[in-house]
Amino acid sequence: MAQSAALLTRLLAYSVTAAKRAGKIIRDIMSQGDLNIVDKGKNDLQTEADRSAQRCIVTSLTKQFSDVTIIGEEESSSCEVPTDWVVTEMDQEVLSINLPTNLENVNASDLCVWVDPLDGTSEYTQGLVEHVTVLIGVAFKDRAIAGVIHQPYFRNSESNSWGRTIWGIDGVGVKGFQPISPIDGERIITTTRSHWDSTVQGALDALEPTNILRVGGAGYKVVLLLEGKAHAYVFASKGCRRWDTCAPEAVLHAVGGTLTDIHGERYSYNSKTSYPNKGGVLATAPGQIHQWYLARIPSEIKQRLI
Repeated sequence: MAQSAALLTRLLAYSVTAAKRAGKIIRDIMSQGDLNIVDKGKNDLQTEADRSAQRCIVTSLTKQFSDVTIIGEEESSSCEVPTDWVVTEMDQEVLSINLPTNLENVNASDLCVWVDPLDGTSEYTQGLVEHVTVLIGVAFKDRAIAGVIHQPYFRNSESNSWGRTIWGIDGVGVKGFQPISPIDGERIITTTRSHWDSTVQGALDALEPTNILRVGGAGYKVVLLLEGKAHAYVFASKGCRRWDTCAPEAVLHAVGGTLTDIHGERYSYNSKTSYPNKGGVLATAPGQIHQWYLARIPSEIKQRLI
């Protein structure tokens, strides 16, 4: 039955399992105490956990889907991957879903997987581990249509275990968590901790928020929208990339939210596209009027992000 499932179903089912395994690798490396940090540039760190989690995910998916393009944040590695890092099982809940008709028979050549093995690296190195997510996004042609957001350090009080995995598919919805609507009468905006400048501040000022949540990682910001803790995620900067937003956009869109650039355009995620999100990020929780936020951002701010 599993092997007879649609290509997209199997791809997401392996992705959920791989994200969970990568989350354990991230926790294990932190507990060992040697992060082996590399500075890739301004506000751009890499740790042993980033590298190892990507090797786990990319190797696992490549073994099963050799014809699907997989793009990871970190450079590819020729290092041998431990056998216990390579997942061979699919998530059973994903296998049980029914895809929309337009996604049942997609070709591997039309799919592209975007992997951020450890979103929120700066926060990870500072011990702010609740900001960390593992992101695996799946694009069909230009659009983000499926995604996995795994939180390695989410504590499950009922089972006394670590990790929460939220996944979604366009036309199916979101699983692993029941989204909550944000509080009416407030305007809580989540934004960057590390990429702060006058452009970021100007966009926020124009929106007149009642509260601002400065946190790390695109994945965690979108989780805050799903949890009803923020109404919008606003990032008027060029510091984001496709692997940061593919999975969050797919999950948010699957539940009725919206993610675009500051101009209101959705990003392309095909395998030939450029990596930087030069137009910034504007994401709104389900039920929020995305156009209201777009209209409030000054034209001079938008002109800086072209």
